[in-house]
Amino acid sequence: MRIAVAKEIEVCERRVALIPDVVARLVKQGLEVWVESGAGERSFFSDPAYEAAGAKIISDSVKLWSEADILLKVSPPQEREDGRSEVDLLKEGAVLVSFLNPLGNPVVAQQLANRKVTALSMEMIPRTTRAQSMDALSSQASLAGYKSVLIAAAALPKYFPMLTTAAGTIAPAKVFIMGAGVAGLQAIATARRLGAVVEAFDIRPAVKEEVQSLGAKFVEVKLEEETVAAGGYAKEISEASKQRTQEVVAEHVKNADVVITTAQVPGKKAPRLVTEEMVAQMKPGSVIVDLAAEQGGNCACTEPGKDIVWNGVTIIGPINLPSSMPVHASQLYAKNVTSLIQLLISKEKALQVDFSDDIVEAACVTHAGEIRNQRVREALQALNTQEPAVN
Repeated sequence: MRIAVAKEIEVCERRVALIPDVVARLVKQGLEVWVESGAGERSFFSDPAYEAAGAKIISDSVKLWSEADILLKVSPPQEREDGRSEVDLLKEGAVLVSFLNPLGNPVVAQQLANRKVTALSMEMIPRTTRAQSMDALSSQASLAGYKSVLIAAAALPKYFPMLTTAAGTIAPAKVFIMGAGVAGLQAIATARRLGAVVEAFDIRPAVKEEVQSLGAKFVEVKLEEETVAAGGYAKEISEASKQRTQEVVAEHVKNADVVITTAQVPGKKAPRLVTEEMVAQMKPGSVIVDLAAEQGGNCACTEPGKDIVWNGVTIIGPINLPSSMPVHASQLYAKNVTSLIQLLISKEKALQVDFSDDIVEAACVTHAGEIRNQRVREALQALNTQEPAVN
């Protein structure tokens, strides 16, 4: 059984799928681990550290991809500089474990199916007690929530905490966090540690107690529809509910020094929570950090990957925030991935894909030339039936 760790080729990706400590445990388990040369460099894990852990360093990326039984990576497969797709390098029957964005980009799933690859998407791990150790979305979202507050604090032309000085008392910053999932809750906790007064909003009323337990005030909007999707994620709501939500949160956005938005719906464009009108009412010098920038943004003024100033308000649309903390991001992701691949390895150290296991069944996107996941099939069908753009 050969497990291979690929070097990420996406420009903004600094994480690595396995760290040396985890490699050592896999080797001790009797598994062969290959690591592409330089795979851990941007995460500050050197090739000699992997070798000391028992891994074999492979400089030929084509060899690594084509001979792996299980290939591990972070970002979805990309196009290489030589024009070939990473998907085409995988041997038929190989297993790929990675973030795949199968609902947002189902074309990659079709490519993997055509290659007869068994692809397990880290986004599709079910939110169950048994799968907690494999939940990479949560582990990486926690990092993003933490870092978003540090970014906001650095950009805000004020202190976060209340300070009493000889020159007078400084009032604490007011932080409004929209979305109380894993990223939002970590942002609440971090902003509170820095001394800010924190309010939080989420369309799911069940998170109220979690928000309050962290010392924040919960802004509640009563909606006449279900707001929770399968797995505990927020569900896309009707236009009427969106309008009602915006009316309630507008005043809180107006009074905030910092707004952090975290609301995302898997496979969908991010819900619009902050309108241009809301931004126009914010105080000059206020800051918005939009963690949904990659999905189109929760704020109407967000430009993905850019920091802009709009009407005196700084709007930051970071891309791939977990990658900005690659040491711990890689450490957590490696734990998630390793917990998952243990389900794919038999006692005899042979590859097994057991679809009677609810986690494997949920996470597996493609197998034996087919797209197994119904939601991914529907996303691909919707993409294929879109009318071509008119020039």
